[in-house]
Amino acid sequence: MPMHSSSSSTLSRRQRPKSNDNGKSMSTEEEVKLAALAISLNVRLRSADMPFTMQEHALRYTRTLLLHPSPHRPNPTLLARSLKKEFDLVYGPAWHCVVGKSFGSFVTHSPGGFVYFSLESLSFLLFKTEVQLITESVSTPAAR
Repeated sequence: MPMHSSSSSTLSRRQRPKSNDNGKSMSTEEEVKLAALAISLNVRLRSADMPFTMQEHALRYTRTLLLHPSPHRPNPTLLARSLKKEFDLVYGPAWHCVVGKSFGSFVTHSPGGFVYFSLESLSFLLFKTEVQLITESVSTPAAR
């Protein structure tokens, strides 16, 4: 599983995603479309290992979350929960999301399941991990 580190207080170069929806390298056309989308949404894409369409979904969905009028500043916990639930619903479990103004991270993620970007004053880290069902009963030390 690939590992990524991020820090919302420092810039990192955007890594070229390994594949698109067909398992092929992202085309130049897709890269240009993604760059244009990021500019139009005022998003700074910092690092990604995710297909074009999923990155597009993450950026657009996050922008819509921040467009809703609110008398209060955006709540990072609610934003993280909304983005995580959206990706769990659309792409299956288990997505994780961290949102904030300053944080560090070092995560292991499923291939094709990582994006890190900034929007307004917040940074967003969204990544997927593999879920495995436990089929055996787990014995506890007291049960032995």
